[in-house]
Amino acid sequence: MTDPTALIGTRRRPRALVTGLAALVALILGLAACGSDTSGGSSSGATASSAGGTLTVADAGFTESRILAEMYAALLEKAGYKVERTSVQQTELAQSSLEKGIVDAMPQYVATYADLLNTEINGAPAASVSSPDLQKSLTALRSLAGRRGLTVLNPASAVDQNAFAVSRSFATEHKLRTLSDLGASGLSVKLAAGPECATRPFCQPGLEKTYGIKVSEIVRTGVDTPQTKAAVKDGKAQLGLVLTTDATDATVADSDLVVLTDDRKLQNADNLVPIVTTKSLTPKISAALNSLAPVLTTADLGELNKKVDSSREKPADVARSYLEDKGLL
Repeated sequence: MTDPTALIGTRRRPRALVTGLAALVALILGLAACGSDTSGGSSSGATASSAGGTLTVADAGFTESRILAEMYAALLEKAGYKVERTSVQQTELAQSSLEKGIVDAMPQYVATYADLLNTEINGAPAASVSSPDLQKSLTALRSLAGRRGLTVLNPASAVDQNAFAVSRSFATEHKLRTLSDLGASGLSVKLAAGPECATRPFCQPGLEKTYGIKVSEIVRTGVDTPQTKAAVKDGKAQLGLVLTTDATDATVADSDLVVLTDDRKLQNADNLVPIVTTKSLTPKISAALNSLAPVLTTADLGELNKKVDSSREKPADVARSYLEDKGLL
């Protein structure tokens, strides 16, 4: 999902943003936790560069981001750092806190974050710099992040993008496996999604332009919600907007839905990636956070989200258990 105006607005997360006061309090507490260096500065980077230093890791306030931030924290603790955790749900505050070093590290998404920074640096409407090609998107992101005093570490293979599901019976009846199949069928479909889908290039306009899919109506049920899945299952809509982490998530199978393959690569490369304030970065931090990249998959991410959202497990417990199972702790 690569709409730079909605970096944290369309994934699986609480919809409400924190108030400005609450967010500022969280950031102030995070800054205080970082302490001061011996020269009298308050940079967390100066503190973190020494043995036993303190780092602040933030999440964006939704399940997936919390799990990743807890993984980062556990890996950094293993590397010898004391880690403070905070949550910043507002995009502008999250970006500002990274650039100022109030937050040292945070999980982001390659394509979405590249387009966000591109818009901030070059002004809106800026042309998209992201694409379905991970390396091209990553190259653009690293260049832009460097101009903001940030370093982009290694992305995981885990990716969280828009995905589109149909009922299993609908797929069987019309022999659908891919979005191209749906476009070629000539069928007109109702699309269960959020109202913003009507204008976002990776939703209805993209389905129509890239695949020739005829969308007759948007049924306003939200992104990847139980209401979206129920609407498709019950036939109130034929197509539903979910997420790629649902492609292997039992919640889709339980609803008797199947995800159609994005075979023409409409969606951009939104792989999960650690963003670190450059002043805070050390080889130990890079090694600790990069160790997750070759391990974390989209399927893993779907299962981890489910443990928190459906089984009500704590993000920190889920994160630590996963890292232990993978031999990273």
